[in-house]
Amino acid sequence: MSEPSIFTKIINGDIPSHKIYEDERTLAFLDIHPAAEGHTLVIPKAEVEFVWDLSEEDYRALMATVQKVALRLREVTGKPYVGEMIVGTDVPHAHVHLVAFDQPQELKRTIEPSTAEPDHEALKIIADKLRFG
Repeated sequence: MSEPSIFTKIINGDIPSHKIYEDERTLAFLDIHPAAEGHTLVIPKAEVEFVWDLSEEDYRALMATVQKVALRLREVTGKPYVGEMIVGTDVPHAHVHLVAFDQPQELKRTIEPSTAEPDHEALKIIADKLRFG
């Protein structure tokens, strides 16, 4: 059996994260190297590499959570737009990036993995604002 993905480890609580939403099928947490304030990853709890290979139920649950979190991002950040990106190349676990922005050029920033130490204090502040319930 292969090693669980980093996202499965987050789901299981083996790796800490700045969670903002969770239900029985999905989890939303902040990207530790955000492209913009509130940059959120929404994942299914089922470890499936590609979004398109999820069961219909898990896909619908994922997209329902994406919508819920995107609306919350727009409300909390005050940004009029929320970009939704499915890249699927950096972690072998289906995930959706949500990034709030004002102007189209802001979304054109590349989402590249970083080796810099995450700013956990800044992440905690925005996670507290975005967290549901």
